[in-house]
Amino acid sequence: QVHFWEFGGGEAQSGSSLRLSCVVTGLPLHIHEMGWYRRAPEKARELIATIKPSGISDYVPAVEGRFTVSRDDAKDVVWLQMDALNPGDTGIYYCNIVNRGYDWGPGTQVTVAS
Repeated sequence: QVHFWEFGGGEAQSGSSLRLSCVVTGLPLHIHEMGWYRRAPEKARELIATIKPSGISDYVPAVEGRFTVSRDDAKDVVWLQMDALNPGDTGIYYCNIVNRGYDWGPGTQVTVAS
């Protein structure tokens, strides 16, 4: 079984930082492109960042320059470093393999004070 386990969410003040982690079980991570997604209140889940097996990452404009994705394939872990947080970053954050249709994990809640 393939599962995604997100950790590290919590409450933060505007301008501060959080670091999320994603542990993948059930398959080797090293050959897959990984994505970070978030679901803001009353909005649909959206892809915000990706990282290829080569380490090349990409970001949507809303987070580019503030968020950084990294990976450690030996540990099957992906991280999302979030800096300069603002209230628009509030939501539930998920990780998943891009374009493969696996079930979602529980996510981790991030709340940024306004």
